[in-house]
Amino acid sequence: MKTKQQEGASKTSRQAAAGSQDKWHEMNRKQRREMMRKIQNEDLRLEVVHPDAAGIDIGNESHYVAVPPSRDSQSVRRFGCTTAELKAMAAWLNQCSIHTVAMQSTSVYWIAVYDILEQVGLEVYLVNARDTKNLPGRKSDVQESQWLMKLHTYGLLRNSFRPSQEVRTIRTYWRQRNDLVRAAVRHIHRIQKALTQMNIQLANVLSDVSGMTGQAIIKAILAGERDPRKLAAFRDPRVKASEEQIALSLEGNWQQDLLFVLHQEQDGYEFCQRQMTECDRQLNHYLEQTEDRSQGAPLPEEKRTERLKKKKGNKPQFDLREGLFRMTGTDLTQIDCVDVMTATTVISEAGWDMSKWETEHHFVSWLRLCPDNRISGEKIIGKGRLPTNNRVTTALKISASNLRLSNTYLGAQFRRLRTKLGAPIAIKAMAAKLARLVYRILRYGMKYVDRGAAFYEAQHRQLQIKHLKWKAAKLGFKVVEAPAA
Repeated sequence: MKTKQQEGASKTSRQAAAGSQDKWHEMNRKQRREMMRKIQNEDLRLEVVHPDAAGIDIGNESHYVAVPPSRDSQSVRRFGCTTAELKAMAAWLNQCSIHTVAMQSTSVYWIAVYDILEQVGLEVYLVNARDTKNLPGRKSDVQESQWLMKLHTYGLLRNSFRPSQEVRTIRTYWRQRNDLVRAAVRHIHRIQKALTQMNIQLANVLSDVSGMTGQAIIKAILAGERDPRKLAAFRDPRVKASEEQIALSLEGNWQQDLLFVLHQEQDGYEFCQRQMTECDRQLNHYLEQTEDRSQGAPLPEEKRTERLKKKKGNKPQFDLREGLFRMTGTDLTQIDCVDVMTATTVISEAGWDMSKWETEHHFVSWLRLCPDNRISGEKIIGKGRLPTNNRVTTALKISASNLRLSNTYLGAQFRRLRTKLGAPIAIKAMAAKLARLVYRILRYGMKYVDRGAAFYEAQHRQLQIKHLKWKAAKLGFKVVEAPAA
C-alpha cells in the first residue's frame, strides 16, 4: 500500500513529466537539438531499457546464448539446432527470468529459433546485422552474443518488421508462385535459343512463343511434324503475321541434339505451369478459410480496361481480387495502375494492418522510397540512393512506371514529374505516392476517387498563374490575363 506522501510525490512527478513533454512538443527542431546536447553533456551514463535481456548469436550448427552474469553462473551457453535443444534453450531463458531476446537475421537459420521463443512468450527482437557491428578486434561467437545482449539492454537495437502468421502463409504461397513464374520464363528463353540455333525464326513472327499459336507449333514439332505449311496452319486468327510468313520462318535445320533440348525445356515449362496451377488452387483454398473482413460490402466494380482483361499472362486462374477483398475489406485495385498482382504482393509482404507503422511517412521510409538527404548545419550537402530488395517497393515502382500512358490524375502528375526531374526520380516519387494511398486505404478505409487528368492540368495551371503573379509583383509588374480565344 502506498502512503499519501508517496502518492503525492508520484502525482507531482507525473505532472512534471507531462509539463516537460508539452514543452518538448512546443520546441522547434533547433531547440530540441540544443536540449539533447545539454542532456548528453550532463549525463554520460546509458539508460537501461531492457533489464531482462539476452543475446543469441545464430549459426548453422549451433547457437550461442548470453544472459546477464547475475542470472546464471554460466552466463553464455551453446545450444544445438534440433527442436529439443531449442526448447531447452527457451526453458533456460525462462529459468533466468529473461523477457526479451535479440538476435540477428542470419539467412533462414533464425526462423526456427524465433518461432519457438515466441511460442513460450518471449519478446524477440530481430535486428539487422549492420546495426550490431562489434568493436574492432578479434571476434568470436561468445563475444557476439554478449555484444548483442549489451546493445539490447541499453535499447540500441531496432526491431525488424515481421508480419503475422496469417500473412506469412499467404506470402509463402505467393513467393513460391512467383519463383515458378520466373522458372517458366527461363524455360521459354531456352526454347527460343534452341529454335534460333536450328534457324527456326518463330520469335520474329510471334510476339510470344508461350501463346496458343507458339505452343501448338512447338508441340507439333516435338510430335514429329516438319512440314512448314502444316505447322503454319496452327496459326490463331488473332496473330498479325500471315500463314505464309509463319511458314517461311519454320524452314530450318532440324538437329536431333537441339530437338532433344527443345523437348526437355518444353517439359520443364509445362511442369512449371502445372505447379503454378497447384499453387493457385492452394492459395484459393486458404483465402476461402480466412476471416471475412468485408462486413457484407459488395465488391467494387473492376477498373481495368478490356485490353488488360483479355491479357491473361501468368495471372492466377481464379478470382484473386475477390479473395483479397474478402480478407482485407478493401480493394487496392481501385488505385490507378495497381493491378491484382501488385495488390497481392503488398498484402502478402506488408499485411493489411498498417498500425505497425505510426504514419504513412514511416511506411514510405520502410519501403526506402523517401529521399536520402545528407544534412549538416541545417543544409543539404548531398543526396544518396537507398538501395533495397523489398518486393513491395519493386511492385510499386512497376505500377508507377505504367502511369506513363494513364489518362488519370496520377498519370498527369507522373508525366509532369518525368518532364521536370527525369524518369527514375519520377518513378520513385510516384511509387511513394502509391504507397501513401495504399497506407490510407488499408489503415483508415478511405476510398480512392480519380479526378482525371484534366482536373490535374487545370489545378497545375492555376498554381503556375499564382506563381507568375507573385513573381511579377515582386519585380514591380502586374500580370493581366488575356481573354480566352
